[in-house]
Amino acid sequence: MPLDRTAGFTLIEALVALAIVAVSLTSIGTLIASTARAAHSIEARLARLETARAILTALPARNQLVPGTLTGAIADHPWRVDVIPFAAQGITASSGGQWVPQSVVVTIQAPSGAAMKVNTIRLVRSASK
Repeated sequence: MPLDRTAGFTLIEALVALAIVAVSLTSIGTLIASTARAAHSIEARLARLETARAILTALPARNQLVPGTLTGAIADHPWRVDVIPFAAQGITASSGGQWVPQSVVVTIQAPSGAAMKVNTIRLVRSASK
């Protein structure tokens, strides 16, 4: 019985198939790694955002909020709160209104070094009223 030379794969065909599988696995590995990095980045950002919310919630009442700087740390996140007079065109502290706007800037830094800044405005009753 003679051997049929057309049965089976050649060495070249097997190497090409292995190369295709290797490229596919590399692509899948890269996709998984980038997804893991993105998830970690989102998780770190949410932690800084929750810290900012906790700080803003714990700020003193508007009649006790004085210009200056407050600092501290929550869960290894150093934070800083700067309370400064609000500056904008046409709005001044001496414009005669009952309320004076103050700018509150909360800066939170993650243990990795990434920072987040949240700006808000609080109205404080004018001292002249």
